Amino acid sequence: MRVVHLLTLGGFALAACNLTDGRGAAVPSGPQFAHDQDLVGTPDLIVDAQRLADSWVIYDQNLPSTLCSVQEGGVTPGVRRVLRFTVTTPNIGNADVFIGDPLEHVANNDGLFEFASCHNHFHFRHYATYELLDANTGKVWRAAKHGFCMIDVTPWQSDGGVGSWVYRICGTKTTHGNQGISVGYADTYFKWLGGQYFVLDGGDGQDPVPPGDYFIRITVDPPFPETAGDVCPHKDSAGSCHMLLESNYDNNVAIVRITIPDHPGKTGFGPGGGTDPQDEVIDDEKRPS
Repeated sequence: MRVVHLLTLGGFALAACNLTDGRGAAVPSGPQFAHDQDLVGTPDLIVDAQRLADSWVIYDQNLPSTLCSVQEGGVTPGVRRVLRFTVTTPNIGNADVFIGDPLEHVANNDGLFEFASCHNHFHFRHYATYELLDANTGKVWRAAKHGFCMIDVTPWQSDGGVGSWVYRICGTKTTHGNQGISVGYADTYFKWLGGQYFVLDGGDGQDPVPPGDYFIRITVDPPFPETAGDVCPHKDSAGSCHMLLESNYDNNVAIVRITIPDHPGKTGFGPGGGTDPQDEVIDDEKRPS
């Protein structure tokens, strides 16, 4: 049984999932369609709070002007102090999150995707929000991440219930994709991918982040207000819009408490330091395909 813990911060109900199964699993391999789609039922997305807590690291990193995360995030190129983190979003529902081919959505003009000129492909809109909150004042900083592509990356169930994956192709401006998250799988954005960071030194136009205690708050399929000219595919009981239909919108948030030091040291500060590249090895969604 999976247990969801609710934390409260500044009037918000924050769900942190105490989950460990499937973390750190190897990326699967095999044909694109490794098992049949499961579209009977309703998906349910959560955020793996334990993976987030284990992954974060602070260090000084050179961010060149060629990186899309620098261009899209309004980051001044050069050596920046960054807080990097991994986000894993499992589907624990009883049906796949099915998106399909971005080119079909664009052709239908349904508003689910937008074109990212730097990446030269389409991004799914409103998939997740990354926030850094001051533990004392509630002040919020936003991360550099803007675009998302949903694919099966991390097997989630460890009880033999998941044998293979379905969705593994993001697609490009001219090639077809197949996006979604199978039941029992998770999409994972590793911390060295483009945009998986907060800029702490003010180099992105936000206020510098002083040393102290903070919360990383990740929201998958976040609520947003219905506005003229924007899409509102689904609504929750409070009337907020969501891009994806889910059986439960109350478990979409994970929060992890962290401490930001005066100096991160030569090898970085945090539980996720010392094992991964300190440069962005991939600056967009060209993950396993």
